[in-house]
Amino acid sequence: MDFGFSPRASELQDRMRSFMEQHVFPAEAVYDRQLAEADDPHALPPVMTDLKEKARAEGLWNLFMAHGDWGAGLTNLEYAPLMELAGRSIIGPEVFNCSAPDTGNMELLALYGTPAQQERWLRPLLEAEIRSCFAMTEPEVASSDARNIRTRITRHGDSYVVNGRKWYTSGILDPDCKLIILMGKTDPDAPTYRQQSMLLIPRDTPGVTVLRDLPMFGYTDRCGHGEVLFENVRVPVENILGGEGDGFAIAQGRLGPGRMHYAMRAVGFAERALQLMCERATERVAFGGPLADRGVVREWIARSRIEIEQLRLLVLKSAWLMDTVGNAAARMEVAAIKVAALEVAHQVVDRAVQAHGAAGVSDDTVLARLFSITRALKIADGPDEVHLRTVARQELARYKKSDPKAERQTADSKAERQSADTKAGAA
Repeated sequence: MDFGFSPRASELQDRMRSFMEQHVFPAEAVYDRQLAEADDPHALPPVMTDLKEKARAEGLWNLFMAHGDWGAGLTNLEYAPLMELAGRSIIGPEVFNCSAPDTGNMELLALYGTPAQQERWLRPLLEAEIRSCFAMTEPEVASSDARNIRTRITRHGDSYVVNGRKWYTSGILDPDCKLIILMGKTDPDAPTYRQQSMLLIPRDTPGVTVLRDLPMFGYTDRCGHGEVLFENVRVPVENILGGEGDGFAIAQGRLGPGRMHYAMRAVGFAERALQLMCERATERVAFGGPLADRGVVREWIARSRIEIEQLRLLVLKSAWLMDTVGNAAARMEVAAIKVAALEVAHQVVDRAVQAHGAAGVSDDTVLARLFSITRALKIADGPDEVHLRTVARQELARYKKSDPKAERQTADSKAERQSADTKAGAA
């Protein structure tokens, strides 16, 4: 394994680091103030428009996109440290047009979209002319198991009709959101992993109703997390992404890079929290000396540094594996980084909150927001327990003795999963 970065990747890191210091960090307070003063809590603050224009002019734009001629063409290993740098600010990824859910949605359109779908949706997303959202999670079922999804997609002549209820549909409250990518069932009687499909739904389609905006630990996200009702929502059949029954395989293809992005962003969260903790420890005096002289605080700092370095290496290994052997072959590592990244980030943020005392739980620093984000992300994009299950299953498989009867009983489901993983790996 060679984790050395190419000259181009190193140069991009230097440019992004400089951009963050000169433009993004100083704009955080302005962003928050403009958002608080706006009539619409989901409207884009003017300072973000300015930052995007600057980032585009600097060539720091769409760096996540590795498919075809759509983006910068970086490998996962080259892009990973860039997302860490952007992740040191809550507003960072959006500045570079590298924020979720748009990144994942653009990758899906680049990989599976028809030329017409790409022209209508992918191009304006890459230009940041519009935003998008992804509707998968449902309130009535455990959506960590995609087999539970109840939203129905029914073929009626030349149209598909959608009925169902989704929630935590991130991004749908943004006034610039024009596209919903929805996952639902087209054939509940098909083989388990061929029941789901993905559909492209224009945001203004009749029958799409946002019932409420859902906060996370009391924080209202600018892009919003909507509970959405789909009542007889009708779209043309050409709005299917891929084909009927391809939804599960498409979702799997989205997960590897997406989780690497989340994990490196979490490394950025942890680095920001550690920086704030160190600054606080050297400046704050208690019981006759600076906090930095206290053994317990030094232990917090040392453990945080060790854990961050371990996490970064694990994520870089996963990125390297995705580049060299494919997403499917790196499945265990991709699952592992989802768990490890948020555990480490949350723990480091928690220590930084403790070092700040009352200031740590206020909105005077970014720590309270980071605390809520890192905790929520242990559930989002698949709860930790699902990923632990994946890691344990693959680890135990190395020790299990052959059982012909059990192998016959599970052959069909294994074949289905392998088919989905193969498509994802090819993606």
